[in-house]
Amino acid sequence: MGLTLIRKSDGRRRKRNPKVALVLAGGAVSGGAFKVGGLKALDDYLVGRKTTDFDTYVGLSAGALLAVPLAGGIPPDEMIRVLEGTSTRFTQLRPLDFYTPNWREFAERPLKAAYDFLSYVPGVAGDIATALPALPDAVSESFRRFVRKPTYTRFEAFAMATLEHVSPDREIPALTNHIPSGLFDNHSLERWLSDNLQRIRMPNDFRAFQRKREKNLYITACDLDTAERVVFGPDEVNEISISQAVQASTALPGFFRPARINGVDYVDGGVRHTANIDVGIEKGADLIICYNPFRPFLNRIDAEGDQPEYFADGRYLSDRGLKAVVNQVFRTLLHSRLKLGIQRYLTDDRFQGDIVLLEPRETDADFFGVNPLAFWKRWEAVQHGFESVRGSIEQNYDQLAAVLGRYGLEMDRASARRKADRMRAKKGWSGQDEETEGEDAPSLRLVGARPA
Repeated sequence: MGLTLIRKSDGRRRKRNPKVALVLAGGAVSGGAFKVGGLKALDDYLVGRKTTDFDTYVGLSAGALLAVPLAGGIPPDEMIRVLEGTSTRFTQLRPLDFYTPNWREFAERPLKAAYDFLSYVPGVAGDIATALPALPDAVSESFRRFVRKPTYTRFEAFAMATLEHVSPDREIPALTNHIPSGLFDNHSLERWLSDNLQRIRMPNDFRAFQRKREKNLYITACDLDTAERVVFGPDEVNEISISQAVQASTALPGFFRPARINGVDYVDGGVRHTANIDVGIEKGADLIICYNPFRPFLNRIDAEGDQPEYFADGRYLSDRGLKAVVNQVFRTLLHSRLKLGIQRYLTDDRFQGDIVLLEPRETDADFFGVNPLAFWKRWEAVQHGFESVRGSIEQNYDQLAAVLGRYGLEMDRASARRKADRMRAKKGWSGQDEETEGEDAPSLRLVGARPA
């Protein structure tokens, strides 16, 4: 299913002055580009109130990098132009902005390792030389007991006393402590976003941003040393800038070094939560539109030996090697947390709104095979996200339009189709809309449904 509707509201009447939140999960490069295309597709359907007109924006990791311009009034079609390099409002995100090597640690840590190892032996010799004068007094009692009655136990006690006295207090340098904490440094992403916020004259401060745009922006990260989630926002932690919060939220462990900001090491917000729907709920949202680009792939195994289309050289994911296994496990971990969260929202009486969850289809083999960190695959991911969301909306237009309409979000299918045709013609994309709707739609999942 590409579309899940979590229904808890009383669907018989429109809500007055509803608050709408857009919650964007992570996704790295391909997942972020996938969301840009999907948001463009969703935006095409909306009439009047667009994706830049919601009340609250919550982002983590790649979702944080998208939430900021959206909350700042940059629509999805302009974000596509940013990726192309044709935007007049934002500069293009270049490979070096994403793949800036962690030069400092790769230079400093080998030198520190060499110094520690080279100084260890002289240091140990100095410690032993310092301890030798006091050795007779330290071992005299155990030595006398051994001489009076030479047994193995007493010899062992004498030997241990000798070793304990002359052994150096300093630890042997651990090689693992000198391995760089990440391949790349995402400070360049922070600088890119900071420069572009200044370019569009948008405050790089959460409170000032809220005052100017009258939108609530929240970004989450994980404090590496406490393992706790940190929520940045106008009424949350706001001692750092918006661009620094995005740097903290996008610091993918291993790929990027932890983002050290004001004495705190932060790593990717996805370490603690998959989507942070709860932040939108806590901030009073009645309708939450959540976009999660990562879900496990449903690889149906045929006992007769028929092979899935994508896995042409094997019937099982493991036949594709370690990359496919890690990819599936990673997606499963993220998605299982999201499903558990949704189950919690269903039983939480404090939330009586609705949630629209957009995801790739579980049988989307093409997107499953895209490397999340491949910058050069971003344009392919944009197109795929666009067609994926269009397909899900087209197949379930009536149900989705009914839900969104109760919150003042009107939809126009004919207008969206015209825009899609122009988009495909302009970009040279091939694609067409599916006509399946209603009960036959395989991309819709209803959870906790209420009567329309």
